[in-house]
Amino acid sequence: MVVSGLRSILGNANDIEVVGTASTGEEAINAVNLHFPDLVLMDIQMPGMGGIEAIRRLANSVRAPQVVALTSFDTDDHLLQALDAGAAGYILKDIAPGDLPVAIRTVVKGEPFLSPLSLRQLIAHSQGNEARRAQQDAAALMATLTSKEREIASLVAQGLSNKEVAEASFISEATVKTHLNRIGIKFDTNNRVQIAVIAERARLV
Repeated sequence: MVVSGLRSILGNANDIEVVGTASTGEEAINAVNLHFPDLVLMDIQMPGMGGIEAIRRLANSVRAPQVVALTSFDTDDHLLQALDAGAAGYILKDIAPGDLPVAIRTVVKGEPFLSPLSLRQLIAHSQGNEARRAQQDAAALMATLTSKEREIASLVAQGLSNKEVAEASFISEATVKTHLNRIGIKFDTNNRVQIAVIAERARLV
């Protein structure tokens, strides 16, 4: 039913020709070797060899076609696996009929195409990776501090003044300033706010 529906949709596009169909990843690879299409619309969920593995093998073939992954599942795992395998596009099966030829034309021209939901997921994943990297970098910087310096940085991140930090640490304000200067040198900053941000990112607060 899905294949028939896709054939019907694409049959209405004058500039697109369906040269073959397949029901498994193995059949898809064989069909590509027989017809050498410009683009493959690959279902991720298929019996036998799955779509992800088929995409990976096609990406490494001699005359690799562009591949658009087609799926009913809007999970981050499927999206990232398909893109890592070499897919140039990722669309959901509920895509509007008129948008499918647009997706195919876009990828054939050498441009990536993601469904709006998939694009949002990819952006969120990228932002999550950036946040994790920032946290790891902050933790690495905090690891360069002595135990007392970490204590001072943590108290600064809580918004305490030098006087309050001194009282909480049982040291003088002058000693607090000395510690902050040393922390600033290690963090390559003379900005108290930056010290607080790094300490917070490292989750020591």
